[in-house]
Amino acid sequence: MKIVFMGTPDFAVASLDALVRANFNVVAVVTAPDKPAGRGQKLNESAVKKYAVEKNIPVLQPEKLKNPEFIKVLKSFNADLQVVVAFRMLPEMVWDMPPKGTINLHGSLLPQYRGAAPINHAIINGEKESGVTTFFLKHEIDTGDIILSDKVDIADDETAGDLHDKLMVTGANLLVKTVEAISNGNFTEQPQSQSDDLKHAPKIFKDDCKINWNNSSKTIYNLIRGLSPYPTAFTLLNNKTLKIFKAEIENKEPGIVAGGFLTDGKTYLKFATKDGFIKLLDIQYEGKKRMLIADFLRGIRL
Repeated sequence: MKIVFMGTPDFAVASLDALVRANFNVVAVVTAPDKPAGRGQKLNESAVKKYAVEKNIPVLQPEKLKNPEFIKVLKSFNADLQVVVAFRMLPEMVWDMPPKGTINLHGSLLPQYRGAAPINHAIINGEKESGVTTFFLKHEIDTGDIILSDKVDIADDETAGDLHDKLMVTGANLLVKTVEAISNGNFTEQPQSQSDDLKHAPKIFKDDCKINWNNSSKTIYNLIRGLSPYPTAFTLLNNKTLKIFKAEIENKEPGIVAGGFLTDGKTYLKFATKDGFIKLLDIQYEGKKRMLIADFLRGIRL
């Protein structure tokens, strides 16, 4: 069975590597075009491209997925199945091309948390479990028939980065099982619920990352966890951005207005919420590198 794999970041590399190690015939990879990055603006290759080049797998990097030349080259590989992991939306002429269809690996237990940021939103909402799902692509995003899914637990102190790494491995294993099932014709498709009360996972913008100290400590703590290490929750301190990667709740009557802070200038800095404090542990101040709070306090006067 010939497979074309589509993906871009490290999350996708784990799945591609799992397919290669399982001896599936990955005939080509489709990934994002190289982009300039860093001070020197050197062209940066995607993690998937680096892996594919290392394994001598042909790489396609279309700017536009409807480009006639790209479509022509893609068709020439005669793929039986296309696999999508952490890529962009595909036009129907692409996802409908292979005879066995196009499958996607999504970082949630569908139909919950459809959208671009399922890992972040699961933790922001204080979920105790998450998972991965494989499904067939169709017109509406993340709504195709489910093939397989697998659950993972979320610890109370787990960040989006922690959950990302866990789901990356779980998802790669699930994808191999899914492709094996499709190859053998031994699978059952399950239609997704279209209920109105499902939780969604839309793309996260900068305004979504700003902390509202009038919220409860638990709500703010989950926001910090759910946005760490990226795109990162932040507040303003001395009119400069203070990113917060790690914090803890202090259940103590604040005694000061929400958003006010207390510090000994040496070991702690904590912001008041509506029902307690958020004690900062790991931060990055505008113009500075990421550091522990004690190191930050040694270099600034508040």
